[in-house]
Amino acid sequence: MKGYRISVLRHGMTEANEKGIYIGSTDLPLSDKGAADLAAKMDEFDYPTVHRVYSSPLRRCTETAEILFPYTELQTVDDLRELNFGDFENKSIDELAKRADYNQWLRGTKESRPPNGESLEELTARTYKALHAVIMDMMESGLTHCAMITHGGIISNMLSCFGIPKFPPSQITAEAGGGFDIIVTAQMWLNSQAFEILGYCPYDRIPEDEY
Repeated sequence: MKGYRISVLRHGMTEANEKGIYIGSTDLPLSDKGAADLAAKMDEFDYPTVHRVYSSPLRRCTETAEILFPYTELQTVDDLRELNFGDFENKSIDELAKRADYNQWLRGTKESRPPNGESLEELTARTYKALHAVIMDMMESGLTHCAMITHGGIISNMLSCFGIPKFPPSQITAEAGGGFDIIVTAQMWLNSQAFEILGYCPYDRIPEDEY
């Protein structure tokens, strides 16, 4: 049965990421260091050749796609955007640490949400919508390997909820410019809403003398 492979990658760093500031729906570009780090990763590791790149519409993701896959078609998917942190947006952990509503949210359930923000349950629902749209598009277009550029929270949520084998979110975090390869068949997705986690992406570069 035909398999569809997706390289799911986290965007490069922004200045807010470097300072430990919550940015979900806030649309910030990559920092100079973030862009340089992605270029360095391309020199150190092998990124796959893919047919299409599906990306969150936020600039830090589309700019990452342009660096990592400069000659590949880019298609934005609105539901791949990061969690909306509401009143916690653009605030650091240190700023929020003494707020009762922040600590209540950290201890809460999947239904808990930041004030004026989005819950984990809502994030999971639209992560499913995004993943379903991408997989259906790949199948209809006959694309067997594509990339997805999105956010750390989306990746952990996606893999913990729909990936096999099962991992807690804390064990499947993606670093900037890194992530995981997944593979899915039509039967797996339509019957079980699941995919297989294959391993890390990008790939270790094989020295030429080992070919």
